[in-house]
Amino acid sequence: MSFLKSFYFHNVFFRYIALLSASFILSYWIPAIYPIAWLLITVLGGAFLFDCYLLYNGKGVLANRQAPQKLSNSDFNAIYLHYETFYGFKTYVTLIDELPVQFQKRDFTHSSTLVKGQKKTFEYTVRPTERGEYVFGNLIVYASSPLRIVKRRFIFQKNQMVPVYPSIVQMQQYDFLAISNKLSHLGLKKIRRIGHTQEFEQIKEYVPGDDFRTINWKATAKQQALMVNQYQDERSQPIYSIIDSGRVMKMPFNGLKLLDYAINATLAFSNVALKRNDKTGLIAFSKHLETVVPAAQKITHLNTILEKLYNIDTNFSDSDFGMLYAHIKRKVTHRSLLLLYTNFEHMSALKRQLPFLLGLAKQHVLVVIFFENTELEQLIAEDAENMQAIYHKTIAEKFDLEKRLMQKELQKHGIQTVLTKPEALTINTINKYLEIKARGLL
Repeated sequence: MSFLKSFYFHNVFFRYIALLSASFILSYWIPAIYPIAWLLITVLGGAFLFDCYLLYNGKGVLANRQAPQKLSNSDFNAIYLHYETFYGFKTYVTLIDELPVQFQKRDFTHSSTLVKGQKKTFEYTVRPTERGEYVFGNLIVYASSPLRIVKRRFIFQKNQMVPVYPSIVQMQQYDFLAISNKLSHLGLKKIRRIGHTQEFEQIKEYVPGDDFRTINWKATAKQQALMVNQYQDERSQPIYSIIDSGRVMKMPFNGLKLLDYAINATLAFSNVALKRNDKTGLIAFSKHLETVVPAAQKITHLNTILEKLYNIDTNFSDSDFGMLYAHIKRKVTHRSLLLLYTNFEHMSALKRQLPFLLGLAKQHVLVVIFFENTELEQLIAEDAENMQAIYHKTIAEKFDLEKRLMQKELQKHGIQTVLTKPEALTINTINKYLEIKARGLL
């Protein structure tokens, strides 16, 4: 039974059959061809048996799929197919990799030729646009000899599951550039520190060169010696990435939901903030609080954030900003930087949530991060040639203007904002963080 399951005729075999059929048909009119037709059958039968012997005598071929332990969402991930032959003759192979259903690709094949004992590697890339479990099916290899009469099928690595996580590639990219001091290559700005955010460290005796403004007169009177306060730059400031997982974040751009852009940016930003010795936390909310990770600066904290981000998903409910405000007021007692990823399409939507945003901004440094509608850019740039095109262009410009007005409305109330294209979200978020730290606003 195993022989029958792995046995297939090669395409060339059917050409031989067509030639034999034509020979027998012609033999009815030309009898001299009849012996030739039988000779061809004998030769083909012998070649068939010999080809079966070649392919089924020995180990054959080996193949395996090498995939990352975790795929990175929205990035091109490399998959490697390693294969080798143990046949003593030139082998023609065709590889079929059954890709996960999320990619909607059913015709992935790769053909190659191997000589005796040769090993080869074929690389291809996949770009997932959703987080979750991706299951690769069988890695199927069809091998045939130079006779190309039959093919032998080999099956490897059934149902290999690989999870797709938020963009680990993007996180590593920014991490590497931060270490190499080349952040500007991706558009990150170096901002001069113009303020001082300092915390008290100790009282010490004055030595020449200390700032006279730090003299502690009470301690000086007690010790009868000149004493000064010593300060150090404040570190480990709490920073929360707050992700709106309601229906407004389900809008797709370039195959990726706004929520996934926010999740990828949160992971990359959290890594940068932890490298700069700040505490990072995470809150995801919609109608209810979905995820809460208190701000911390442990070595393993980034893995905790990564696992929580992996499980965040959107739903079709309206987000409850009042519930978010109540939770932060009750649980986040220290002044913190709040990066709120959300989206407002209309001024009326912003006005409904503005009281809660103002409440958050009184106690914390709030940055509202929302998105430009890049789908409107093409409509705005096109020349209007008829009344319908004029109407569409006018509406698109109205929506674009309303985004700018919402940004000004927030800034008028002292709320920091980032209005960004989805693909530039990570860069603009980190730039805003660097700006706030440099200005000493936190």
